[in-house]
Amino acid sequence: MNRLSLCAALLFALITPLAHAFPTKPIKIIVPFGAGGVADLTARTVAQHMQDSLGQSVVVENRPGAGGFSAAEAVLNAEPDGHTLLLISNGTAVSAGLFKSPPVNAERDLRAVGLMSAFDLALVVPGESRFAQFTDFLGFAKANPGKLNLGTINIGSTQHLAAELLKSSLGIDAQVIPFNGTPAVVGALRGGTIDAAVEILGPLSAQISAKTVRVLATLGAKRNGALAGVPTVGEAAQNTFNVTSWNGLATSAKAPPAAIAKLNQALNAALAATSVRTRFSELSVVAMPSSPEQANAHLASETKRWSEVIRDAKIAQQ
Repeated sequence: MNRLSLCAALLFALITPLAHAFPTKPIKIIVPFGAGGVADLTARTVAQHMQDSLGQSVVVENRPGAGGFSAAEAVLNAEPDGHTLLLISNGTAVSAGLFKSPPVNAERDLRAVGLMSAFDLALVVPGESRFAQFTDFLGFAKANPGKLNLGTINIGSTQHLAAELLKSSLGIDAQVIPFNGTPAVVGALRGGTIDAAVEILGPLSAQISAKTVRVLATLGAKRNGALAGVPTVGEAAQNTFNVTSWNGLATSAKAPPAAIAKLNQALNAALAATSVRTRFSELSVVAMPSSPEQANAHLASETKRWSEVIRDAKIAQQ
């Protein structure tokens, strides 16, 4: 056996037992959002199925606040053995451009396990709005610059930046008004304080069903399956506008590749399960399986994109 073959054999001998041994203890998924939201619910749905594949319990810990950095630091401060995971999302990409000196560089310090899910955002209006369809909204906005108010949740959120991107893409002048949470946005819509809002579809499902809120357009590249009659912004405006929210799982960049590979296998198996897809459908979420490499590339692309949106919208870094 030549020297190169001997080295390869030794490396395989070292890695193979680790792949079979992992995991050796419970796995923790740290979610940088509060309990009960779409991110939390998707993480818990996937965790329940992953523990069956991995033979260890998979628990979810909520650690909201601090731009997601508190959750990321908890992962980086844990043993880098793949047993502590972070839920990454649009928020991870957005935070990279929103903070001058972020304590965590996600692209450098983390390695993605894989993508988990994608969920649509939408442009919505009150049920009794004068805008019957997206073209009515766009026509009014162009003819009346500065007279439309668009509601979103807090500054720097995906919804807020999507609204800013929508304005620039459509070439309209509208005021983006931030609110502290989705209930406040819905209240402002129904009270007439704002004319329209940009929000994730899932939290609005009850209002949409009750027809107190109407969807004018979705913001992704494809029509939402539950709203087949509603166009995308790209369709209606005849441009390439495409914004969807997403999430996935990552761990320390120092974690063993064999552990990441096994976690990816368990994650993708969960995303293929009928029970998981059924629950995702109830949450207006679509499973988005991937390889670790695809997930890392997606995070890098989204980080670049949202950094440019933040810069172009002249949003001050924190």
